[in-house]
Amino acid sequence: MTKENGHMSTTGEKPGKGAYTCTNCGQVVVLDDNSDTLPPCPRCQETEYRP
Repeated sequence: MTKENGHMSTTGEKPGKGAYTCTNCGQVVVLDDNSDTLPPCPRCQETEYRP
């Protein structure tokens, strides 16, 4: 999976509502609004997520 084909999101992006899983530790971050910005992972500070 790569960011270019729309499967990865990184910190600072606004990928829309949904649950995003950290690619490093598996922590799930939920965005409740389309204007929410992905934060660094609260568990490990990684910056890449998969839907």
